[in-house]
Amino acid sequence: MKILAVAACTVGIAHTYMAQEAIEQECKKRGFDVKVETQGGLGIENEIEEDEIEEADFILMAVSVGIEGEERFEEKEEEGKILTVDPSEVIKNPVEVIDRLISL
Repeated sequence: MKILAVAACTVGIAHTYMAQEAIEQECKKRGFDVKVETQGGLGIENEIEEDEIEEADFILMAVSVGIEGEERFEEKEEEGKILTVDPSEVIKNPVEVIDRLISL
């Protein structure tokens, strides 16, 4: 299974990268391919490309602010393959969030 995620918090520092780590660790435990784009204080890192979006099974938006390039994900949104949560939710309970994501 291929999971993509975007992590972004209001300040763009701690929660962005803590969410990234929680998502990566939980997906790797499950044997999923995972890529997490961060939009934090350092700008966009590990940017997700269009072809990766097309190949993805699900997309997790761990965001508490508007993100750059959100329009890239419109098709997956229409397919019902995107779950949006606050970064703190995935930090506190990554198992539950990933379960919710893959049950879409």
